[in-house]
Amino acid sequence: MDKYDSLKLENQLCFPLYAAAREISRRYYPYLSALDLTYTQYIVMMVMWEQKEINVKDLGGKLCLDSGTLTPLLKNLEKKGFIKRSRSTSDERVLLVRLTDDGLALREKAVEIPPKMAGCVRLSKDDAATLYRILYQIIGNGGEEEK
Repeated sequence: MDKYDSLKLENQLCFPLYAAAREISRRYYPYLSALDLTYTQYIVMMVMWEQKEINVKDLGGKLCLDSGTLTPLLKNLEKKGFIKRSRSTSDERVLLVRLTDDGLALREKAVEIPPKMAGCVRLSKDDAATLYRILYQIIGNGGEEEK
């Protein structure tokens, strides 16, 4: 074994993860562009549809996004009328994000995306569940987000 074998692209776990993530994002694009959302805005909206209101710190934690990435996303979503940002009345250091009526209405259009994406990614239910578990293990919460 050559000492440089570990540097071969074919021996890297990071490359197929990166390539798969790019491919999934590419497949989401036509569905999300019809809603005027980027993929990252879409995942923010998924949390908002579930939570209705959340503080920015908790939102960033759920999405593994830092405030430098999250702030412009939230500004854009607010400009589109999907969310509203405001300071907490009990602690003005806390920034809250609240789903608007327009943001809630967007959910009706977005509900078709997951089944369409399931058709694009051909995995058995068992393989999908295994991949889900492994990916959450990699990102550090060991699948705690499983339902």
